[in-house]
Amino acid sequence: MRRLKGKGRVPGGQEGAPLPRLVLLAIFFLAGVFLGQVLARSVPERTGTELEQYLTGFVQLGAEGRQAKTLLSALVIYFRYPAAAFALGFVSAGVVLLPAVSAVFGFFLSFSVCCFTAAFGEDGVLLALAVFGFRCMVTMPCFFLLAAPSWGLAASRLSVGSGRRSVPPVCGRSGWLRFGAVCGVLLAGVCVELFLPPYFLRLVLERILI
Repeated sequence: MRRLKGKGRVPGGQEGAPLPRLVLLAIFFLAGVFLGQVLARSVPERTGTELEQYLTGFVQLGAEGRQAKTLLSALVIYFRYPAAAFALGFVSAGVVLLPAVSAVFGFFLSFSVCCFTAAFGEDGVLLALAVFGFRCMVTMPCFFLLAAPSWGLAASRLSVGSGRRSVPPVCGRSGWLRFGAVCGVLLAGVCVELFLPPYFLRLVLERILI
């Protein structure tokens, strides 16, 4: 009877996003942020020059057709970390890989922001906010919302065949609903990214570079 009663529950206790897993993933994320800041100090000075040349060219280009050309890029940028967080819940290796992905997320974000500040000084903060601000507001909560339960699901797969569990755990209805809701939020973020921030970014770039 107990087995039938618990049949509708998601195995492995991965429902929701338990605070301990969120905290641990956040620690790995912050470790990546710190590492990005440290390594950014060793970036050659010519990197800042190359970044300035690229952004100057961006300002000089017309905005026509930009949305169509950047759609695929925006989809990859928005979905890469949340999609990886969800997919890694289906493999036991996700126990190790999910913290690593969290650290990589923090590292590249921090490294990129440091490159902007190194190239443009105080104005680089405003520029980084224009480039990464809205994107991070959307992708970071989505990543952690999926990563925490996926980490629990991946951990529960380690017990398969060890005597405690003979059937691999499944994601469950709540997990798929969560993933669908996150995909909807990410798609909305992509639409906003394509139509609103480019104009704001252009204004910031013109103020800094021209």
